[in-house]
Amino acid sequence: MQSKQRHISIKYRISLLLLCWYGLLYAQNPGASGSGNSLVKVLHSDILKVEQRKESNWQRLRGNVELRNENMFMYCDSALIENETQVYAYGNVVIQQGDSLQIFSNEAQYDAESKIANLIGNVLLINGKKRLYTRRLDYRSDTKLAYFTTGATMLSDSTQLRSKVGYYYVDTKEAQFREEVTVVDPQFKLKADSLNYNTDNKVVRFLGPTVITTDSSKVYCEAGYYDTNNQKARFTVGPQYIKAEQEAEADTIDYDGKLKIYTLYGNARVEDSTRLALGELIRYDELQDTTFLQGNARYKEGKQDIEAPQISYNRKTGTFATTGRGTFVDGPQILTADQVRAVDSSGLALASGDVVWQDTSAKLAINSTFAQYNKKTEYIKAVGGKMGRPELITEVEGDSLFLAADTLVAVKADTSKQDSSRLLRAYHRAKIYKKDFQAVSDSLIYSTRDSMFVLYGNPIVWSDTSQFTADTIYILLKNKKINQIWLRNNSFQIIISDGRFFNQIKARNTIAYFVDSDLRRMDAFGNAEVVYYAKDDSGAYVGVNKTACSELVIRFGEGNSLEKITFITDPKSVLNPMGKVDHKTLLLPGFRWEIEKRPTERADIFKVDAQTVKAVPVKIPVKELKK
Repeated sequence: MQSKQRHISIKYRISLLLLCWYGLLYAQNPGASGSGNSLVKVLHSDILKVEQRKESNWQRLRGNVELRNENMFMYCDSALIENETQVYAYGNVVIQQGDSLQIFSNEAQYDAESKIANLIGNVLLINGKKRLYTRRLDYRSDTKLAYFTTGATMLSDSTQLRSKVGYYYVDTKEAQFREEVTVVDPQFKLKADSLNYNTDNKVVRFLGPTVITTDSSKVYCEAGYYDTNNQKARFTVGPQYIKAEQEAEADTIDYDGKLKIYTLYGNARVEDSTRLALGELIRYDELQDTTFLQGNARYKEGKQDIEAPQISYNRKTGTFATTGRGTFVDGPQILTADQVRAVDSSGLALASGDVVWQDTSAKLAINSTFAQYNKKTEYIKAVGGKMGRPELITEVEGDSLFLAADTLVAVKADTSKQDSSRLLRAYHRAKIYKKDFQAVSDSLIYSTRDSMFVLYGNPIVWSDTSQFTADTIYILLKNKKINQIWLRNNSFQIIISDGRFFNQIKARNTIAYFVDSDLRRMDAFGNAEVVYYAKDDSGAYVGVNKTACSELVIRFGEGNSLEKITFITDPKSVLNPMGKVDHKTLLLPGFRWEIEKRPTERADIFKVDAQTVKAVPVKIPVKELKK
């Protein structure tokens, strides 16, 4: 069966007295004499049984039942028909009359002589775009009058009209609702003793003082209307809005049911004991408890001050959003973006469009295209950027250090303490560029409290002519300068000599010490090996020394030149003259000279390669390094 739904309208013309007279007439004449038009015809049934009980003829129908009485059709799962005039229908009952009226219910009783149908249980009347829900409905198929006395709800799109008693005329498209009448929308309710609803213009007008309420709010006005066709309402003449401690006022307050919002025009203000919202217009979504501010919008709460072309905030969750470039200031935290969309009550928000986050206390800044930001926990996770990846900028040695990765995350180092220390995580394919210091790794951690970088996953560090590799690399800063580099497990340092030869230091663990960012000393621990090209006083090469020992200490001069090597614990050395050296055979196991990965300018940190190692950071105490 296919339902046919068309537009109808309702209007009140028949008085209550006439309706009562109808009811009395039906009660006094329940068995009006029938004719051919009083008989119910069976159009279809999967199963049909006919029984004769005393003076009554019974038809039992089951499965896809289709019945007809004049121009009214009835459909149901099963039915009993007595003497072809009394119908008892059960299961998915549908009454259809014309091409615009349908009535659904759980069960129904229909008298073909009086043309009255009593529908019971989950009743739904559909006439065009209008829907009427009730527990019980009486319907006259000859006059097309539906009436109820046990309460009903009529829906027009997202707008509901409710009353205890009501009458609906299908042909004249008129309706009257009486007793405890309300107009209900997801945003508000309008209460009245009675309501006349004209479906020609679909407008409900109210004059004089009126109160529109929700579960937690009220709107007061002295004039206005409600357009149910367009689902719009306007409240004028001193409109005011109240919700708990929150108060709002404007020159005009509109309600849009399609958008489910209130709109405050002209001198709009929303205020409570802790917050102030101002704008040329303010729109309030009651369902989500969210307010939108437009036109010189400003939202202020405590130390937090937000300004943007448009601001939205949720009173229930405390989340915020902006459209158009706006700025959030909350203590030392500053977030600027083209748009911010709040996520949940935890304070997490999504920022997009040229995002700039700053922590002025920690002297950190992150530039990205997208960011997750939590103003409560001061957490930020950034992805994307002008060149495809997020970038962190901080100051080291009076110069800017630039860091890029697929993802950057910054959190407070210790949320239990009131300090500004930050812990930065960068993953994957992290790259660092500074004029005199560069690095790459799959991931890294940077602590502003300890002034330490920790690189994981195939990390490589370059400083001047040196390349450092290990399973894990620690870079310690002191007074914003590189102070030490720790190489843990499989440490390997390569130092270019005259751009031609590779000095090599290999050990289990190594510590490199710097003075004013210049390499001055290296301590290698565990199965240490060193290959260095020795020079005489004139700077000429005299040979290549290869030494293996347990530990060694190397001191460097200017330009990373080797000045002195101290071998500890039974060193074994071999010195080969330069003229007899096969330089390839001197490359120690694990040798990797990866100069092509070295960032040589800021733009290089945004370039990605095939590095796919996914290392899991493990915090290692400093005292464990020398073991």
